[in-house]
Amino acid sequence: MTDLFQFEADFANTLHCIPMQVRLKLDTCGIKLKLNQWSLLSESDKKQLLTTNCNSPEETASYRRLLKELIQEKTGQEATELLIDKAPAWLNQTEIPQRILDKAAEEKLSFSKEMWSNLTPLQRFALLKLSASGHENRNFLPAFKEFGLQKALDY
Repeated sequence: MTDLFQFEADFANTLHCIPMQVRLKLDTCGIKLKLNQWSLLSESDKKQLLTTNCNSPEETASYRRLLKELIQEKTGQEATELLIDKAPAWLNQTEIPQRILDKAAEEKLSFSKEMWSNLTPLQRFALLKLSASGHENRNFLPAFKEFGLQKALDY
């Protein structure tokens, strides 16, 4: 499968947890998918959610419909809708969210705007999620390294 990160390798082959690529699509289309709902999906359903595009407004609307249908069909529950951020932080190439800077400082890492701007939106999204309060955060440093930010480790 494409676009799965190395730091996700412990569950990527089984798709036991929701990969960052799917989590990005969930935030993009405004649907909450709980881990227990994800676990009720078939491997084929999970791969479909992983590989289906969710970039243009049309693709996002289609992905949203697919997700709502799968949740209803596989769990018997209505999908929980979320507000869609019209200007998500991961798409802003010029401003690093403070919580990422705080997490980097906690890990004794330097992180510049240039580094941030050179990341893909998916990589920026992952760092944002991995720096969230209440998140386990154990993959922040592995993600930082995987994204080629090792030179910052000399901080």
